Amino acid sequence: MLKNVVAVVLEEVHPFELGVACEVFGLDRTADGLPGYDFALAGARPGPHATHSGFAVDVPYGPERLAGADLAVVTASTIRTHYPEPLLEALRAVVADGGRVLSICSGAFVLGAAGLLDGRRSATHWRHSDELVERFPRTVVEPDVLYVDDDPVITSAGTAAGIDACLHLVRKVQGAEVALGIARRMVVAPHREGGQAQFVNRPLPEGGDSLAPLLDWMRHHPDQGASVEQLAARVHMSPRTFARRFQQETGTTPHRWLVGQRVLLAQRLLESTTESVDAIAARCGFGNAAALRHHFGRRLGTTPLAYRRCFGGG
Repeated sequence: MLKNVVAVVLEEVHPFELGVACEVFGLDRTADGLPGYDFALAGARPGPHATHSGFAVDVPYGPERLAGADLAVVTASTIRTHYPEPLLEALRAVVADGGRVLSICSGAFVLGAAGLLDGRRSATHWRHSDELVERFPRTVVEPDVLYVDDDPVITSAGTAAGIDACLHLVRKVQGAEVALGIARRMVVAPHREGGQAQFVNRPLPEGGDSLAPLLDWMRHHPDQGASVEQLAARVHMSPRTFARRFQQETGTTPHRWLVGQRVLLAQRLLESTTESVDAIAARCGFGNAAALRHHFGRRLGTTPLAYRRCFGGG
């Protein structure tokens, strides 16, 4: 279930991270055929909450609003030494009752204070990773990823990585087509490969020419030859220069990036068509059903047929 969604805020509220939760789950898109959410804001207390940008946010609910939530999105705020215990208890109750919690940026510190990161992998903004390790040594912090899904706890890196984590959860629970529909309305990529390491003291690409046109071609031709040599030739680079540039711009390798795009396409075809797994494998560039099952399982932890039974509309 992903219906009752609560965004959790603490002073000083970071408006962008709160906006991510509001944009993904708080906007009514039912006229577009997308699911609606019962969305609300809750804090340690109801009332105005100061932001770090000089204005206030009116929060209508206290911790009691988290009762029965399917998802609590803990947005970013000023990192504290201590967090209000009633709010921490409410977050623990969400997980105990079968719901999920998702943190954006420094929201991971709230989950850590609630004990929800103990024995789990986690992520936060790269600038706060060392502090998260020091404060909560029972979690394994992954400093280079955009998000970590250690169900029922999802933690994301800084700022825009919250979009990736939220869309990942929508895709996981409600299917790729729903996630794509929300991403299309938000005018963002439905899935990004790579991690936040690409943004740490990131050098500008040499020459200033973006690989965006090539990435767009790869998305629309997943069944075409895509070795490093072939792709480098399309942008008139040596394979070595191309591989380095690709890593700079995407944070991953050409092969891994393309496999991710192929799996996304396979998800959409499994949801929206009755084509056989073999036919879908060919359309997506995997060549055969065995290769599709292998990569599908590694990425999503399930099989194509199981995914179709869950999300397929035909």
